[in-house]
Amino acid sequence: MKKLKRYQYERYAVLCKVTYQTDFDPQSLGFSSDNYAEIANRWGHICARVLWRDDHPEVLVVFRGSQTVHEWLINIHCLPKVKRFVDCRYHVHTGYDYLLEQPSNPCAPDYQSGVSIYQQLNAIVSPLILFGKRVSLTGHSSGGAMAILAADRLERQYTKSIKRVVTFGQPATGFGSFKRQYLLHRRTYRICCGVDVVTFLPPLPGTFHHVGRMLWLHNERIYENISPFKRFVLSFASWLLSPFASHYMHKYIRDKDFFDDL
Repeated sequence: MKKLKRYQYERYAVLCKVTYQTDFDPQSLGFSSDNYAEIANRWGHICARVLWRDDHPEVLVVFRGSQTVHEWLINIHCLPKVKRFVDCRYHVHTGYDYLLEQPSNPCAPDYQSGVSIYQQLNAIVSPLILFGKRVSLTGHSSGGAMAILAADRLERQYTKSIKRVVTFGQPATGFGSFKRQYLLHRRTYRICCGVDVVTFLPPLPGTFHHVGRMLWLHNERIYENISPFKRFVLSFASWLLSPFASHYMHKYIRDKDFFDDL
């Protein structure tokens, strides 16, 4: 498994932060407006952005996390949802699956009625994949869960199309069957910062499972693939003092210096 470099970490972290902005400007990040697409959810809120360059082989897909009360309520809906594919069948978190499968905003001319967010994403990246580009996906919080689900589906349709998946403050996405069937463990980096309580959600130990390689940034160190129980014990005192202080993107960006040591 390749290591995640500091400049890669910083790029994904910055993307996850600025994707929350309503005045998002791809040109400020070095991307042409012609090589940029955005996807809105059923309420017209931008929930995913796609960026690429003609002279670079990577396509970047960034999902934002939950912002509205309705989206947070969807996160609570953690019953299993069965997903069936030609080669497998697994169970995922119903709420996160809904965030990806909900209808995209049908406002003309950019969106089509009756098309889901995932279908819209697929329509944008498919020509780029066929042109030889590879896709990297990132997201914060529930956006990280959406990135995980979308990446696995794209990889099943286009083998070796996914370069990497990097998530920040991501809750667990699926059940044991999803962890066993997930195709991208070696290309997935799940960043946990300090005592971010959201990374322990849903609070059902042994039921929901994370995927990929976990990198926990805590007390000036990087812990790799530490067990949830040990991570909870080490951070319990800090968690009592500030349970949500580590969840925001500015904290993840500030901790980019950890990656000088990787």
